Amino acid sequence: MVIQTSLHIGVSAGSVPKHFKCGLISTCPLNHFVFRVVSGAASVVGPSICFEDTILMNSVKNNVGRGLNIALLNGVTGTLLDTQTFDMWGGGQTCGVLGILLSHIHVGTSLFHKDVLHLLRFLRLIQDGTVIIVATFDDGATKMSDEIRALFVSLGSSSIGQLAFRDNWVFVGAKGIQGKSPFEQLAKHNKNTNKYDGWPEVVEMSGCLPARKD
Repeated sequence: MVIQTSLHIGVSAGSVPKHFKCGLISTCPLNHFVFRVVSGAASVVGPSICFEDTILMNSVKNNVGRGLNIALLNGVTGTLLDTQTFDMWGGGQTCGVLGILLSHIHVGTSLFHKDVLHLLRFLRLIQDGTVIIVATFDDGATKMSDEIRALFVSLGSSSIGQLAFRDNWVFVGAKGIQGKSPFEQLAKHNKNTNKYDGWPEVVEMSGCLPARKD
């Protein structure tokens, strides 16, 4: 499942194929950022996030993992601000007395695990105008709370409420966005339609993201 938001530019016979940023088939308009985001494939191949022809996250860089893989960028300059991975299946472990207490507390429909706490804090601290790019790997939903889903809605997501166990999801949004982001794809885990044994098809999305005016 692929979205391409930019126009195709043909290459004449015999000419050397042009290189377009992040593997797009055309250039983006002025004052737009190029992006390409690919979800993980089952639990085997990690996700990939490319922005302005730079790979921000993938397996080769060894900075992706099970759950939600997130990159934050300055919406005006395109400068990378942060990359993080949050495990939404195991959720990490919190040790000691605090861990025992937290294991009995619920947030929305999910247990209060370390990665859930970190993700909540991470999303709450996103500054206005920041671009967020998300790709799931393996499972991105099991430990997700209602509050986390609400925060993604505020960033422009319209599919986060449907995200469930082993679904594949890619999303590009922004803090302060008006309305819903057009950059979102979701492939549902369904044993009757899954492409892989126990997982749906990979979702891939690429296009041109308007730069925020300073």
